[in-house]
Amino acid sequence: MAAPHPWVRRGYAAALYLLAPLIWRRVWREQLPGRPRRERLGLIPPAGEGERTLWLHCASVGEVQAARPLIEALGQRWPGHRLVVTTMTATGAERVLVLARNRQASGAGAEVSHHFVPLDFPGAARRFVARLQPDLAIFFETELWPNLLAACDRAGVPVAVVNGRLSPRAWRGYRRLRPLMEEALSHVAWLAAKSDADARRYLELGMAPERTTVVGSLKFDIDTSNETRQVSERLRTRLGNRPVWVAGSTHPGEDEQVLAAHVRLRERLPDALLVLVPRHPHRFDDVAALCRQAGLTLARRSRDEWPGDDTAVYLGDTMGELLALYGAADLAFVGGSLVPIGGHNLLEPAALGTPVLTGPALVNFEDVAEAMREAGALVEVVDAESLANQLLRLFDNRQARHRLAEAGRSVVTANRGALARTLAVLEALVQAE
Repeated sequence: MAAPHPWVRRGYAAALYLLAPLIWRRVWREQLPGRPRRERLGLIPPAGEGERTLWLHCASVGEVQAARPLIEALGQRWPGHRLVVTTMTATGAERVLVLARNRQASGAGAEVSHHFVPLDFPGAARRFVARLQPDLAIFFETELWPNLLAACDRAGVPVAVVNGRLSPRAWRGYRRLRPLMEEALSHVAWLAAKSDADARRYLELGMAPERTTVVGSLKFDIDTSNETRQVSERLRTRLGNRPVWVAGSTHPGEDEQVLAAHVRLRERLPDALLVLVPRHPHRFDDVAALCRQAGLTLARRSRDEWPGDDTAVYLGDTMGELLALYGAADLAFVGGSLVPIGGHNLLEPAALGTPVLTGPALVNFEDVAEAMREAGALVEVVDAESLANQLLRLFDNRQARHRLAEAGRSVVTANRGALARTLAVLEALVQAE
């Protein structure tokens, strides 16, 4: 199809080249040991003769985790393909590698491998697509890279944007670049929006209505495997009957509030344990120092330290274990919500039957939050004091915790189905190719 405003992508590319030193400096830090930085320029090993590939791009660790049901389903649906997952960040790459090792150990479905996504320079985008030769390109949520999308279209690779979401803030930013976004979206064969509001925002940026479908959020199809539940049960057994709560995916400015709430909680319940899981690995040591500054005794999971009866905080400073840690707790606070981040996945603890608390900053999960509010499955707090008050209330009321847990599980169950609807269209795109 003819792309509208083809000139805007040339201007966009010129701006990227002007900013190349700054872009490269930032990317230089986002790397894994032993992985060549030339991947960022599209210089990956070429596909083997007769090799068939599906490509899924996720921005970082949160998107990889949210896409896990899709990754598993793609591997099972197309076992003869290899599944390449790209990320922008090193933490996302580490999560993909964990998934790949787990799949290899189970011996089920397609091979999963990882590359870093190329920088969106025209040459890098073209090289990457030419060497990967995917049958289908799937972009997860809000990842819209104009030159990559155009390179796929030029190579005859159908592009799908799945679990498509645009927060009001992201939409306002993209709207300032509407001609560029309209040109980029003209290369998308299908957009699977997660809500009517998200679809409407995409349409206002120029996405074609006939190629847009509201399928619901893939996050509701969260995978809570027996393995995860078994790990949770073993953890809970070792932790004993003491009050345990998790603060997951926390950010700077939020850890301090969580720790202050825990200090208050322990004034009433001195054996209460906080399992604290910062969002980003590079902050693990800093958060450990914050715990000590707050006068709280600490055990670190990465060092195989186990919390004793007098331990106040168990630092979850490992990757890929948050879901199991949620399942081992009596209550779960989901971070990124007491600071202006936009929240993280409220459904992870809910799917495991752990009552959910959150702060007010939920712009990235507003549709999920609204469904949970309507079902009475969400407790919202605004600061350390209200968090402490709600923790005390819920630890004192087993029936209230049970009602929250059942309501959360019901929300997840009632909204499943987006994965099946998404796979049906992706299968048609692969067959059409």
